[in-house]
Amino acid sequence: MKFMKLQQIAEILNAELVGDDSLSISRIATLENAKGDEISFLANKKYRAQLASTNAGAVILSAKDAEHFSGNKIIVANPYLAYALLAQAMDTTPSPASDIHATAVVDATAKIGNNVTIGANAVIEAGVEIAEGSSIGAGSFLGKGAKIGANTKIWANVTIYHQVEIGESCLVHANTVIGADGFGYANEQGQWVKIPQLGSVIIGDKVEIGASTTIDRGAIDNTIIERNVIIDNQVQIAHNVIVKEGTAIAGCTVIAGSTTIGKYCQIGGLSGIAGHIEIVDGVVLTGMSMVISGIDKPGVYSSGVPHSENKDWRRNMAQLRQLSAINKRLKAVEKSLPERDE
Repeated sequence: MKFMKLQQIAEILNAELVGDDSLSISRIATLENAKGDEISFLANKKYRAQLASTNAGAVILSAKDAEHFSGNKIIVANPYLAYALLAQAMDTTPSPASDIHATAVVDATAKIGNNVTIGANAVIEAGVEIAEGSSIGAGSFLGKGAKIGANTKIWANVTIYHQVEIGESCLVHANTVIGADGFGYANEQGQWVKIPQLGSVIIGDKVEIGASTTIDRGAIDNTIIERNVIIDNQVQIAHNVIVKEGTAIAGCTVIAGSTTIGKYCQIGGLSGIAGHIEIVDGVVLTGMSMVISGIDKPGVYSSGVPHSENKDWRRNMAQLRQLSAINKRLKAVEKSLPERDE
């Protein structure tokens, strides 16, 4: 637990403070559950009614919402951003490792920078380069020639294959696999012939990758994840995919091979994106979208079917199956009608 005075918090957020600047804050909490030594925030107007009942010692909110709260308050332009910055300042998450553990296996040819930590039972193979300030979690594996940039954190049991390159200030969560073979096979008379994947994976600076995500190496050219991309848990990114700067990909999304996703896109959870297509910058896919062809215009796209009661869903699906027949009958009726003068 990390205690901070309200005055310190206001300074960190460069914000206006109204109330007791000496109040000590222990943690961040929701408006509904906050206690007197905790701070909360209001970023969504649908929770504004909770300002009247919250027990929070202080609340971060906008100038527009400040008039609805009489307690200690920190007034900012963007409460959600302020919450993120304060969470960083109060974060007590430990490092993936605290030193180079005696059970870590580090090849003599590996280049280990200053202040690097490596957890228990991690394996660092020949030719690996780990830049200063980086941390490798327990049980992780770095294959031959892999490169890790400065101040990057690799959590426990992460597997990074040979020749993979990860930039500076990245964060990779547990059980993620980077650089496994892409799904490449030729078929000869019913027998699958494996195509060795000769490319690698290149990841830019400030990329965050969630737990149990898989990023395959390229078949010939590299799979590329550009800087400032954020990837959620359990995402599958196939060989030779390119994800450009600033894009966000939510959990359980699958991206097939050789697809390019533009800058600052937002991909909702459980989306499926076909291979060999291109999506331009600034596209938003809502959850459960299925993309089978390229998108050449920025905007919001959806294809998932919202839930409904089972009886309604069954009836709608039955009617959907009849659309082709209905369309044929409609065309036949149109042909039978006398032509009208325009």
